[in-house]
Amino acid sequence: MQFASNKLIRGITSLLDFGTWFHAFRILHYYGYSHVREKRKMTIGAGSHMAPNTSISNGERIVIGEKCHIGERCYLWAGDSKGRIVIGNLVSLAPEVFITASDYGFVKGRSFREQPRRERDVVIGNDVWLGARVVVTAGVTIGDGCIVGAGAVVTKDLPANCIAAGVPARVIAQRPEAEA
Repeated sequence: MQFASNKLIRGITSLLDFGTWFHAFRILHYYGYSHVREKRKMTIGAGSHMAPNTSISNGERIVIGEKCHIGERCYLWAGDSKGRIVIGNLVSLAPEVFITASDYGFVKGRSFREQPRRERDVVIGNDVWLGARVVVTAGVTIGDGCIVGAGAVVTKDLPANCIAAGVPARVIAQRPEAEA
């Protein structure tokens, strides 16, 4: 009986604690984060799903095809004015993939924050798999059927059906033909 009364006391104390109410507010506030609002602006194909902690910037310039999987803690950052991210069908992004359609220039005599932004589209073909923590930089096209190994940094276009890895990413093999 003592256990039940201690549990009741802890429950009442918790309800009276300001921290409990503050935490509830934080949970409600979570739904106002940019990724929640930005997701509504995106074009997302049928059967595609993304982790709830995906970071999205400028969702109106992001298109995701059908039957795609966007893993935990991925970043999809389209440009502020024109740089788009277009992802084909049947694409899988492992956790912590970072795709950006914008980067900075390197003008001498200007501070980092004053550097001009360069926005260029990122296009990812159909049936592409990006491993954990892959970074895809602005202006890159990844061809249909590519597999990019974990931790790779893709700074240049990748041809269809290749397997790429490394920093910067480079083609290390071709996907084999399907067996009959």
